[in-house]
Amino acid sequence: MLFGKFSIFLTLFILFAVFQEPALAIKKSYIVYLGGHSHGPEVTAADLRRVTDSHTQLLASFLGSEEKANEAIIYNYKRHINGFAAVLEEEEAAEIASVIHQSSAWKKARFGEDTIIANLDTVFGLNQRALVAKDMDPFHQSGKESVSLMTRPDPFAIGRCAWSSWMPFALDVVTPRKLIGARYFNKGFQAYSGKLNSSYNTPRDTDGHGSHTLSTAAGNFVPGASVFGVGNGTAKGGSPRARVAAYKQYKMCCVSVSFGLGCPYSMDGLAIAAFHAVKKGVVVVASAGNSGPFPGSVSNVAPWIITVGASTIDRQFEANVQLKNGDPSGHEPLCTITSQKLYPLISAEHAKLTIVEKGQEAYRAGAAGMILCNDEESGNEIIADPHILPALISISQMDALSLTISRLHQSTRVNHDSYGRVWHKAGSIYGVFLFQGPNTITPEILKPDITAPGVNIIAAYSEGVSPTGAAFDVRKTPFNTESGTSMSCPHVSGVAGLIKTLHPDWSPAAIRSAIMTTARIRDNTVNPMRNADYQAATPFAYGSGHIRPNRALDPGLVYDLSVNDYLDFLCGIGYSQTQISQVAGIHYHKCPENYSMLNFNNPSITVLEVRGTVNVTRTVKLVGKPGIYASRVRAPIGYSLAVEPRVLQFEKTGEEKSFKLIITVKRATSTEYGFGELLWSDSSHYVRSPIVLSAADP
Repeated sequence: MLFGKFSIFLTLFILFAVFQEPALAIKKSYIVYLGGHSHGPEVTAADLRRVTDSHTQLLASFLGSEEKANEAIIYNYKRHINGFAAVLEEEEAAEIASVIHQSSAWKKARFGEDTIIANLDTVFGLNQRALVAKDMDPFHQSGKESVSLMTRPDPFAIGRCAWSSWMPFALDVVTPRKLIGARYFNKGFQAYSGKLNSSYNTPRDTDGHGSHTLSTAAGNFVPGASVFGVGNGTAKGGSPRARVAAYKQYKMCCVSVSFGLGCPYSMDGLAIAAFHAVKKGVVVVASAGNSGPFPGSVSNVAPWIITVGASTIDRQFEANVQLKNGDPSGHEPLCTITSQKLYPLISAEHAKLTIVEKGQEAYRAGAAGMILCNDEESGNEIIADPHILPALISISQMDALSLTISRLHQSTRVNHDSYGRVWHKAGSIYGVFLFQGPNTITPEILKPDITAPGVNIIAAYSEGVSPTGAAFDVRKTPFNTESGTSMSCPHVSGVAGLIKTLHPDWSPAAIRSAIMTTARIRDNTVNPMRNADYQAATPFAYGSGHIRPNRALDPGLVYDLSVNDYLDFLCGIGYSQTQISQVAGIHYHKCPENYSMLNFNNPSITVLEVRGTVNVTRTVKLVGKPGIYASRVRAPIGYSLAVEPRVLQFEKTGEEKSFKLIITVKRATSTEYGFGELLWSDSSHYVRSPIVLSAADP
């Protein structure tokens, strides 16, 4: 917990001006109120010191150092109320007040206190079947943790560490606090690929990817984070007070290479490992992949895994090129040069040595800046890369820009205004580099489950490698922007950590349901979600929708599943007892009689080849307060939907109720799939399930 064992709860940060300063004063005195204490009957001096230390650490996360925090704090409230008085600038006070809202998931779940998040971070290795996992750089600020903020974990939680290539005291300083375990596993990969160089013999992050993902899931508060001065702010992970374990592993994904993008669960190493984790109550979150967007390109589709797709956010990095005739062009750079100077503008065909590393070659050729344009296949996919020189990506104005250059038959003069301004844009869309359903292994299970921010995400980065990874790039940055489902996956891991902290008795399936059924399918302009081509997206792209952390902590109802339900599922899709044992590691006795995949208690509902009328049964469990939930349905074109019973009345928390969804084909449609939804709601909860239907051929 943020303030150790001494705080009963964290209320909304409420800051009071203690006295009035003259109108021109820069700083004022504020009280930061943090709730109450849970001191025992005898408060020791050590208890009070720890409270004081917690206040210092909190304020230091905003001011940048403990020294500045100690200078600012004028009173510590240690015995009855929990809080402190400090002299702060108005902007500093406002930032503190804005961090934790009354309804914040962080506040409710104590920042993920003492939940453990393990990171098996996947990127492609030497071939398409090798998964290479990187860990987080333990010396990055996002991975550091103060002794005063976290107690030493139980020995069983620490695990074994491999620190041979790190500082000799790292085990004592880092491991017992934030990073509780780090290991690498490369012998199998070495047997496959031959002798490996020394970079494979360490758990430390050697390409930045692992630091980025793990800090997104559980990175600590780090003020003043930016990418070369762009996007400045306080960096923080989804569960910033969680402990983390990092694994760098090289392994084969599937036993056979003949299964295309996916492989049966009994031969999928990740699905098997995830099942064993779920048996122990561990939530498993995995990326949906970046192989799309053609149909069936979604990966990690086992129903016991939370499969995460990537969406954009309402932040955009802006820079402009101003032509001499006044036409503007472009955005999405990561550069910090501001210049009012006019430069000649030429096309690449008139430049020499411009090859794959476009920015570097343009720089070597004497360019002051660069304008990139997507090809037709990339469309409107806009990625903010850390270019080697001031650069931006032009979209709609590129044709006009090219025409201008061509018409003049010589260089056009431009002003490159490339300071990397951050602005907020309307709407969330989905990148074309991603995946798409349907699920090719089990089409009856809709995948992905959820989407989360995954485009132009700023997070921690290893300073052992340059931001581009190119040999010519000698720059170092503690934070970098990256894009992909690898970036969206840890967002969901962080939220799952918060839910686990708040509800430690919930099953992995209940947590998956809470995240899925509280998602939204409209952007921040209340319009339907779109893909990168600005066309309406479907559940095959976004699953249940875009994640909403605050609602996920209090879903009202959940669709729960047990390990036995998953075993019945495997049997129901035709797996033999031998195959089931390969997945589950336990002997499965007998399939249930008359088993139907239609009634697998998944939060989403997919029914294929509907003929006439089909009945689907689901069971929901009350995890909120007793009350009455009413149903509402939106049927796809060509179908009718009905719910029996239409109303569910719950008398006590933990109570379960079953209902039936009746699906009827009304008429033939020209589309292969129809998309609808089922909604259960009381006065404050909205439990939404996407519905995907396809009719049988006449």
